Amino acid sequence: MSSVPESKDELLTAINSIFAKLMDDYRVIPAELARKCEIEGNVKGTQISVCDTVAYLIGWGKLVLKWHSLKSQGLPVDFPDTGYKWSQLGLLAVSFHEQYSGWKYKDLLKELGSTINEIILLVASLSNEELYETAWYEKWTFGRMIQFNTSSPMRNMRAKVRRFNKNNRLR
Repeated sequence: MSSVPESKDELLTAINSIFAKLMDDYRVIPAELARKCEIEGNVKGTQISVCDTVAYLIGWGKLVLKWHSLKSQGLPVDFPDTGYKWSQLGLLAVSFHEQYSGWKYKDLLKELGSTINEIILLVASLSNEELYETAWYEKWTFGRMIQFNTSSPMRNMRAKVRRFNKNNRLR
């Protein structure tokens, strides 16, 4: 399998594989460390918490589901989200952190699990043609848009979470 999924099966494998590993890394972190800001943030020079990394992944996952829902109803989609331009992804990340700032760590992990599960069910319900053989947003296929916002950021966050775990002598 190439590092970039090029089919429905490869996309499902990529999401399932990184998600399982990431959840293993998250599960060793005790709740009392989950709000400790020691992870490099998406805005240059900022530090975020483990909870913020989970909120970030939930936020992007929910956007993918929102995009698909709107588009499949023939409604317009504000990419990446209403009030944000592609050049403002740092601010969008901060909005995800704020949206979930009051959540307990275990609830965030549960929400991430159900969001990723919804995405997996969505991918499974679509054909390879719908995912990879049709331009969906500008030049990008829906499969690529899903990957950009699920397996890719999960891989990126996993590296940061593993560094946090190592620095905190977890695992």
